[in-house]
Amino acid sequence: MTGRGAAILAVAAIGLTGCINPQRYETVPVQVQTAQGLVTCQLYTRNTVAWDRAIDIPPGMNIATGDQVCRAEGERLIAEAGSS
Repeated sequence: MTGRGAAILAVAAIGLTGCINPQRYETVPVQVQTAQGLVTCQLYTRNTVAWDRAIDIPPGMNIATGDQVCRAEGERLIAEAGSS
């Protein structure tokens, strides 16, 4: 994707976030075991991981890392569902 295309997509996504309530798409939180401890993730729809985030992280883990763990879990679930 070109820089211009990415910018247009970003602006469109930002514009739409005001119209969409992520809480309507929440799934039951899941827990993911990591080397640093248990991360509790709030996942959303089963076909995107854009909103997936950590809602509880172990001591010593920063929120960005927790969010990465949760997005990876969302991706894993998407792949798992696609292979079924």
